[in-house]
Amino acid sequence: MEPIFTQKFTLSDLYLDCHRRMKPSMILYFTQEVAGNHCVELKKDWETLASQGLFWAVIRHRVRISRLPMAGETITVQTWPMPTTRVAYPRNVVAFDENGNELFRVMSLWVLMDLNTRAMVLPGKSGVQVDGILRGTELPAPASLPPKELENATHRWVCFTELDRNGHMNNVKYLDWIADLMSSEFHKEHTPKEITLCYLSECREGDRLRLQHGFSGGKLQVEACRHDPADGKAHRIFAAEITYQA
Repeated sequence: MEPIFTQKFTLSDLYLDCHRRMKPSMILYFTQEVAGNHCVELKKDWETLASQGLFWAVIRHRVRISRLPMAGETITVQTWPMPTTRVAYPRNVVAFDENGNELFRVMSLWVLMDLNTRAMVLPGKSGVQVDGILRGTELPAPASLPPKELENATHRWVCFTELDRNGHMNNVKYLDWIADLMSSEFHKEHTPKEITLCYLSECREGDRLRLQHGFSGGKLQVEACRHDPADGKAHRIFAAEITYQA
């Protein structure tokens, strides 16, 4: 089976912000789509894994953006799996415009989860093998983001429309939540060039998250926590760091 999978997308209004530019979260959507469609070809798709009591989950994203495309553009997105590590299944994505210029590049770390226990299953114990390649153009693996105390805070609840087929908030929605922390005027004047997202625990419908955030030196940092009444503690759910260019 071909290790590199390619798919084209034309940017309709569904993918755009109010400035007619592609929403940054759509990078994660296209990443998810091409990875999922490639997994169908590899016979590692959702239905096949669910029959084994497993499902794919992404734990980290690293994104580098050269340009966010505009309304009406058709983009070509390529993806390929990289060699499996002891813990994760790394996957790379790169997108080009109609002239062959790079638009964005993504390095993501995927893991297998048990459908019932929601615990991670290591590759060596999963029985799932994905043959990966290295092309020499991949981004470095996304690093962890240490906890931070940030000056601003707000709260949001996970809603029905934000859930995916695994019953938790889809990773695309995390980046939408982060974008909503800043105004449309901010987004008009600033475009992201580097994004790191770490997903630390899944979000389920009705979860109330406290979002701390701060913007300084062209960088937006976000910490999301959920209060657990069982132990009275706040548990980290996700963290993000986005570097913008004005």
